[in-house]
Amino acid sequence: MASSNPAFSRNEAFGARGAVASSQALSDNDLQSMYNRPAAGAQDTERMTYEDTITKTGIAFAVLIIGAALGWVIPILAIPGAIAGLVLGLINTFKKEPSPALILAFAAAQGLFVGGISVMFNGLYDGIVAQAILATLVVVGVTLALFRSGKIRASKKATKIFLIAMIGYGIFSLINFGLVAFTGADSMRSGTLGLVIGLFAVILAAYSLVLDFDFIQKGVNNRAPRKYGWSAAFGIVLTVVWLYVELLRIFAILRGE
Repeated sequence: MASSNPAFSRNEAFGARGAVASSQALSDNDLQSMYNRPAAGAQDTERMTYEDTITKTGIAFAVLIIGAALGWVIPILAIPGAIAGLVLGLINTFKKEPSPALILAFAAAQGLFVGGISVMFNGLYDGIVAQAILATLVVVGVTLALFRSGKIRASKKATKIFLIAMIGYGIFSLINFGLVAFTGADSMRSGTLGLVIGLFAVILAAYSLVLDFDFIQKGVNNRAPRKYGWSAAFGIVLTVVWLYVELLRIFAILRGE
């Protein structure tokens, strides 16, 4: 039967004669060797894969941990780390094309910030860092398990609510920071109100993780360019750091500030 595609029908490689010639030219060993070859990966296809995205995310977290170790030893680096992290976070967020160098620089800056504040919190409440790390891993693990099982998904309605809540949370955080910094007022992130806001922020961070996982799933399914694996790594690092800081605050409140 002739092919309906003219390009295929004119090419002997796709016709009956081409098939016979090809089968005769290949030995059994050649066919077995072709069968045993590994499936094409991200390097071969230049498309997003789960494995390649996990590798990129792992590299970003390795840089984050190195930065955190340095920040733990030199806590004062938390200040420049926070400033650099804010600037690099905005650049990476609005940049059209992901930049591995800028994303890894962001991870390093976040590491300095996390390490610095962690050692300060741990000096006030011994063991609080271990509690926050464990809680962060639990939230990330549970969120990922629920997403993979299909019990939780990113929907348009939920995402709209999330964006509105994020705007409200951002405005509240700016007002609170301004009151504390310029008037000397007590932070509203303390006591019962602080605990409620912290739990609300953890829920927002968990849904942000769902959006990160949804981005990866859609990227792989739609065969997005491989470089966007770095965008996924940036999003996950940003969300996990935010989640960790919020949990650190919650444990500080529970332990009496």
